[in-house]
Amino acid sequence: MSFSDRIQKFQQLLNTHPAFNLVELTGAILLFLKGMTGWILNTPKLLIYVWFWIRLRGIGWQGVGLLKPSDWKKVLLLSVSIGMVYLLYNAYFLEPLFIKISGDLPDLNSLKSLMGNIEDLIMLILGSWIFGAFGEEIIYRGYLLNLLARTLGQKPVSWILAVIISSIFYGFAHSGDDLSVKLMSMIHGLVFASLYFYTERNLWCPILAHGIHDTFKYSMVYLNIYP
Repeated sequence: MSFSDRIQKFQQLLNTHPAFNLVELTGAILLFLKGMTGWILNTPKLLIYVWFWIRLRGIGWQGVGLLKPSDWKKVLLLSVSIGMVYLLYNAYFLEPLFIKISGDLPDLNSLKSLMGNIEDLIMLILGSWIFGAFGEEIIYRGYLLNLLARTLGQKPVSWILAVIISSIFYGFAHSGDDLSVKLMSMIHGLVFASLYFYTERNLWCPILAHGIHDTFKYSMVYLNIYP
């Protein structure tokens, strides 16, 4: 048996034996918990972990949903529409609702310097596309959601639980101790996961909608018109 045949046999075992899913999931959860309070610093670590496992399994980035869409115009239109509509819904309804429910005002001190500061705006938008739109969607929707579903048996109820659990992890990855931000982030996770399934588990719509949402949110803060 050649070396390449042995690699293929190992990858087949890795992709079919449920015990490996549990090992992989345990590692992901431990890494997540270790860096839970610093999402920007933890995102590169999680991406390296994702890269390691998709290489080991031989599935490539396509295996987590980075597939070329059949119609880019449709994807862009849907992404812009969802990103903008959800931003307005979030700003004028969800955020006030969760602040009222939790009694916890989010700490916005980190955004104060953004108002009228074009350099900070550019850097924040760039960071949000790299670490938020691309990084988080690959980690939480493309990777963790699918890993949870595989671990739970890939039945319809497994996918539902995977969406809920991955959204909870996504929520707790945000903004330290601010409960209202965690709750809103969980809803963000559910919205982007729904978009992921609506586009047949293609990550491009969630990535673009996520990036557009954040870009316009920070632009509104910059202009001092965010409610």
